[in-house]
Amino acid sequence: MIGLLSGGLLLVASCATAPPRNVEDACAIFAEYGDWLPDARAASRRWGVPLPVLLAIMHQESAFQSDAQPPRRWYLGFIPGPRPSSAYGYSQALDGTWEHYIAATGNRGADRDEFGDAVDFIGWYVNETAQRNRIARSDAYNQYLAYHEGQEGFAKGTYQKKPWLVQRARQVRRQADRYRAQLNRCEPRLAA
Repeated sequence: MIGLLSGGLLLVASCATAPPRNVEDACAIFAEYGDWLPDARAASRRWGVPLPVLLAIMHQESAFQSDAQPPRRWYLGFIPGPRPSSAYGYSQALDGTWEHYIAATGNRGADRDEFGDAVDFIGWYVNETAQRNRIARSDAYNQYLAYHEGQEGFAKGTYQKKPWLVQRARQVRRQADRYRAQLNRCEPRLAA
């Protein structure tokens, strides 16, 4: 019985898509996972968000790990406690925000651990932020601050008391710039 249970757990664990070998290079990501490129391009076109911004946010949130979750607390070193939030998947979308996305887009079969759904979610959220907070869709720095803090939190300036988050947003901007330069070099060669 234990062998059957552990075999089942191994099978379930093996279903998660492994992150790309080189998450720092957009060309390498799409060379490894060519089926991600049409989904990313579709989200970029649908929501008017530059592809490098979508990728940079996903890179920061999950490092392209399909089943990413915040680490849980542990008591006495071995008793698992709760996770600090319901964030899950490539986009690290919270349960309530994901439900709002599904209701707003009608994408009822969407899953946070599916790349295409997650990149579309990020595009949708960036677009919503552009409309509500008047942040350019291409502004990776401020879009990331709003993505992390929520649109209301961004409007209230909650990030101003979090120097670590401001630094992280700078990293997202730099990553978007790197992805942009990489894609300018290789995107014409990538499969349509």
